[in-house]
Amino acid sequence: MIPPGETIGILGGGQLGRMLAMAAAQLGYRCHIYAPEADSIAAEVSAAFTCAGWDDVAAMARFAADCAVVTYEFENVPVAPLAALGGVPLLAHPRALETAQDRLSEKRFIAGLGGRTAPYAPVDSPADLARAIAAIGAPGILKTRRDGYDGKGQWRIMAPADAESADLAALFAGKPGPLIYEGLVRFEAEFSVLLCRGRDGDIRFWDTPGNRHESGILMHSAVPAAAGVQAQAAEARALAAGVAEALGYVGVLTLEFFAAAGGPVFNEMAPRVHNSGHWTIEGALTSQFENHVRAICGLPLGDTALAARGVEMRNVIGDAAEDWAGILADPCNHLHLYGKAAARPGRKMGHVTRLTL
Repeated sequence: MIPPGETIGILGGGQLGRMLAMAAAQLGYRCHIYAPEADSIAAEVSAAFTCAGWDDVAAMARFAADCAVVTYEFENVPVAPLAALGGVPLLAHPRALETAQDRLSEKRFIAGLGGRTAPYAPVDSPADLARAIAAIGAPGILKTRRDGYDGKGQWRIMAPADAESADLAALFAGKPGPLIYEGLVRFEAEFSVLLCRGRDGDIRFWDTPGNRHESGILMHSAVPAAAGVQAQAAEARALAAGVAEALGYVGVLTLEFFAAAGGPVFNEMAPRVHNSGHWTIEGALTSQFENHVRAICGLPLGDTALAARGVEMRNVIGDAAEDWAGILADPCNHLHLYGKAAARPGRKMGHVTRLTL
């Protein structure tokens, strides 16, 4: 067990790191943020901050020397430089990062565990794309295999002729790196499975939220989810537990699914705390952030039961006008603003959680 008073290192300086640091402080830990961006909102609430590139192994080693354990809030952290952490535990294990960072490897891993995925094919050239569309059909989505999030690095293909568009020609001319083509899944709803696995192998699940996305960005999560989601939650949880066991995972793990006619279809994995679990701060007896800290420090996991009859979370996106006073006037609402200086379209500026008591 890592006792309170020790330092937790967090790779990444965004809102997830910020909320992790706040949960850690409540349990008596200090946090040290490592991020390349100087304007880190996680560093604002942490005891120490190293601003350095991911490939700066000397800075990484100095950071590690201050930490009893290291975790990450961002799955696109390059794996190779993490060797500079030396003997400091990195949780979850970097094999979880390696699996989640490549959509092709991720889908093969899930299929190997018996999970359903959308039909897919690797794409490295226009000819590969034409073959993939011929085999899988259209509509479908062409995606970068690495570094995509919130709908970035994705191109929808509605018909085979779209593969010959000027946009895609320019994409391949720019050498975007390896791609993957996925057939579209017909689904009733989107949902996610949120679990936490402790160092001792104990696994706890939160209630399964139903999710709504717009333009690839999560807009809304709610529990209890619709009946169609609840009917598939047990099968999805079994797969998520299998993923955690196969990876020797420690901490919060999130798997996103489509509720489809034949059962849950895996979409993607996030080896970290997740936007669709923000409702747990007020809506569960123990939040995803607190349980992640408990897990990586070797503490007993907290109860994940609902703290209200129902919970809804909506993201505050971009620079749209919001009635902050009106939101706070409702005692069932809980407002979280992340302190980001610049609002822009698609940027997550905060979230609002509403409890049904």
